[in-house]
Amino acid sequence: MSRMPTVKDVAEHAGVSVGTVSRVLSGEAAVKTMLREKVNDAISALGYRPNVTARALRTSRTDVIGLIVPDITNPFFAQLAASVERAALERGHSLMLASSHDDRGAEQSHVLAFLDRSVRGIIVVASSDGPGLHLETAVPVISLDRRFGAFPLVSTNHAQAAALMADHLYELGHRHIAYIAGPPDTEAGRMRKEGFVGRIDRCGKKGEPVELELAYGKFDYESGERIARDLLSRPPQDRPTAIAAASDQQAIGALRAARDLKIDVPRKLSVTGFDDISLANLVVPRLTTIRQPADTLARRAVALLLEEPPGKADEMIDGSLIVRGSSGPRAQPKAVAGHKN
Repeated sequence: MSRMPTVKDVAEHAGVSVGTVSRVLSGEAAVKTMLREKVNDAISALGYRPNVTARALRTSRTDVIGLIVPDITNPFFAQLAASVERAALERGHSLMLASSHDDRGAEQSHVLAFLDRSVRGIIVVASSDGPGLHLETAVPVISLDRRFGAFPLVSTNHAQAAALMADHLYELGHRHIAYIAGPPDTEAGRMRKEGFVGRIDRCGKKGEPVELELAYGKFDYESGERIARDLLSRPPQDRPTAIAAASDQQAIGALRAARDLKIDVPRKLSVTGFDDISLANLVVPRLTTIRQPADTLARRAVALLLEEPPGKADEMIDGSLIVRGSSGPRAQPKAVAGHKN
């Protein structure tokens, strides 16, 4: 064709009505499979491209989903953003990404900017807990991983997942454990700590008690390394035999501190994380961690956003324990000279 094909051209080529083409382009599930295939074949044959601007003027919304993350340099949020993009594409939508840099003011500015661009919906991974932005808008908003204001949340069941790690370390015989918690101003950080601490307490009441130390830091490499270095600089008999971290970044920082101090992992020290970022399977030793189901989380967030009406209930999805080389049985203390076992 010498001109750009129109919806009418697609309809004539497919042998269907213009309304059917419009419904296919809108992603309506009610369109029969045979008709949908005819329309998609015609779109491919003609090279038709929807006029997004015209559609936005007509419907007051685009086929674009806005996503705000706290820190795009955080490997988990980068993986989550990629999963949301794939999930959006599967539903015929594109993604517009913004990073708040852990700043609530920037986060709220991004929300307003997305609304100005008539996005189909907004997914927010909040920078911190708080009342969020009061929005008088028909545009649906979904919280992902971290709660944004009062909007419905799709998240890993952080307490359930952290309890899996507590069980793992207890079963390996560790009775002096340090837990590096995340920021207390995030629901995820609090729930991971509560899940881990609560399970360790229950294990200690049923069996041997556990000496549990708590430290708090950001979810980053530097916090993990700094806290672990303080813990591991003690005399050997006073060190924890396991460090459980609230994020893989913290755990990788702890591995770095152990390496610098020449403490063998896992023979002398077990280290575990949370998230299962790509780097967790590349560091040496490979990191035992909790896997957050990023693809499942992303698909559910996008699905709730595009439902008619949009979903309003929270959804919690269980995490899973991934055992690798950074965790092992507690090292047995050396026998005192002259003592017979």
